[in-house]
Amino acid sequence: MARAWHLKSRPSGMPTPDNFELKDLSLPELGEGQVRVRNRWLSVDPYMRGRMNDVKSYVPPFQVGEPLEGGAIGEVVDSKADGLKAGDLVQHMAGWRDEAVIDARTAQKLPELGAPPEMFLGLLGVTGATAYFGLLETAAAKAGDVVFVSAAAGAVGSAVVQIAKAKGMTVIGSAGGPEKCEFVRSLGADHVIDYKGGSVLKGLAAAAPEGIDVYFDNVGGDHLDAALAVARQNARFAICGMIDSYNAAEPMSLRFIQRIIAARIMLKGFIVFDFFPKMADFYAEMGPWVANGTVKSRETVMDGLDSTRDAFLGLFTGQNTGKMLVRL
Repeated sequence: MARAWHLKSRPSGMPTPDNFELKDLSLPELGEGQVRVRNRWLSVDPYMRGRMNDVKSYVPPFQVGEPLEGGAIGEVVDSKADGLKAGDLVQHMAGWRDEAVIDARTAQKLPELGAPPEMFLGLLGVTGATAYFGLLETAAAKAGDVVFVSAAAGAVGSAVVQIAKAKGMTVIGSAGGPEKCEFVRSLGADHVIDYKGGSVLKGLAAAAPEGIDVYFDNVGGDHLDAALAVARQNARFAICGMIDSYNAAEPMSLRFIQRIIAARIMLKGFIVFDFFPKMADFYAEMGPWVANGTVKSRETVMDGLDSTRDAFLGLFTGQNTGKMLVRL
């Protein structure tokens, strides 16, 4: 029997272990156009928290009593689909479990880029593409810009820092605690703010006395407030995530929201799915960066399917540096 993590109940505020249940999962017989995969790597990501609420969003909510889903790298062990054979490694969304039967149209064979498989859940996958397209297309960042990145020690944020530096930008990153701040400096950030050590607004104002051109938002809350306060005229904000508010009972308030008018600030939310037709462009630039060390990967890895729930919960208490992965 396969095993999968199920949503036992909908969280109220911060999720707890009691909201999840690991159960046996009966897999169907393999049909035409399907493959059976044995997962080797699982991804857990902050956006999954939103899918645990029964609300309309860009993806359907998880259903109580049903298996959870997420990015995964699996090995094909049986196939009735053209173009995929046993032994092929594929990326798919039937994560949170050890085995799955999936429609081959929902699986992408890993491209030959000479990178370890798990990187296709990080820098060479949705994580890296989110950073790349959010920074360069949504925020239209360019050489010479001053860029502020929140959660700069996280999976997406650490990629944004490195892409911005590779493109000739000045980068200010925010992270929590000395160890994570040192990690962000090692990525090439010009200034790092320890949000646990004082006011984000004061730290950002000191790091960017003439203001910022771009804000890549992974946090919301006081980080978004600070970015609004110090934004230059015609600044561009790429709103990727707001982890500060995912478990909040009350919506956040923005003290400096009126600066959007005076400074002509552009705020734009984005979803990486919108850019999937351009993934060839992403691989063409990110692949060589990864190969020559311009952009480096760092993962926090937990082992075994049993650890998946704790890996996910750890995202909200700062337990990860870089991408949080589960190795099966």
